[in-house]
Amino acid sequence: METQHMVIILCLIFLLNFDKSHGLLVRKYPLLMPNVNPDRDELYLCTPVKVVPKSFYLVGFEPNATMNTVHHMILFGCSVPGTSEPYWDCGEMSVSQSNSNLKRAIPCADGSHVIYAWARDAKTLELPEDVGFQVGKGSEISYLVLQVHYSKKFPDDTTDDSGIFLMYTEEPRTKLAGVILLGTGGVIPPHSRTNMEVSCEVTEDKTIYPFAYRTHTHSLGKVVSGYRVRRNKYGDDEWTLLGKRDPLTPQMFYPVMNRKPIYKGDVLAARCTMESNRNRDTFVGPTNEDEMCNFYLMYYVENETPLKNKLC
Repeated sequence: METQHMVIILCLIFLLNFDKSHGLLVRKYPLLMPNVNPDRDELYLCTPVKVVPKSFYLVGFEPNATMNTVHHMILFGCSVPGTSEPYWDCGEMSVSQSNSNLKRAIPCADGSHVIYAWARDAKTLELPEDVGFQVGKGSEISYLVLQVHYSKKFPDDTTDDSGIFLMYTEEPRTKLAGVILLGTGGVIPPHSRTNMEVSCEVTEDKTIYPFAYRTHTHSLGKVVSGYRVRRNKYGDDEWTLLGKRDPLTPQMFYPVMNRKPIYKGDVLAARCTMESNRNRDTFVGPTNEDEMCNFYLMYYVENETPLKNKLC
């Protein structure tokens, strides 16, 4: 059923600001967990908000969380949310490990887009001038879904309202933002140094302009780097570094190291260097006992829609 939380609309003025540097009227919307009590370790919870049928443009993200409470957060755009509950279990654990008191569903039932991600006390992100994520009318995004990963169980009498303050405007942006996620599968052997790699070709006839990147691993990550690979006229691959980071520093979006445009036929690639002193194999997976190798590339397009492909 539609809940009170879901019918709150983005056009309500919660906190009204005027961005003097860009001459832009910007409002803030608090997309927060509704005072939840995580009652087991490694719990993923999702909460949705419905976007009214008007065009809005997300231009910044202000986290309301600390790494002492939250492992990480992801903001999804959806055509249809996983469920209409005010919040639900949206993790990747087996059903037998699910909290029986909560409905279990994926974040998005249809039309999933990663818009923003946060971890390790990352700071506020503001997008460049005239850049925004379009949501609502004219886009594929009718709902925003916040996913929060709680790695530790809370005491019975403790609740949490972690989340994100969304900075948005109704003034159209000529540069629409998108995110492509490069992520690997795989396994890290015990007592080893392992490189995990992923790559994919840009197959859509669009020009994208990268402007920010974010890395994400769990505790075994040492270095994560992302590249644009382009074959020159001599048939040689030229590697251009987009971003390189120790993933155990604040996992915020940082400016890319090269903002030159990326074209159809270019290849996006990422590598994670992992070091394990464990006595067991470590697989890619959702919990702190597993690992992840992710490189998020945030970009914009001019006077067209972002890439249909969101994952690499």
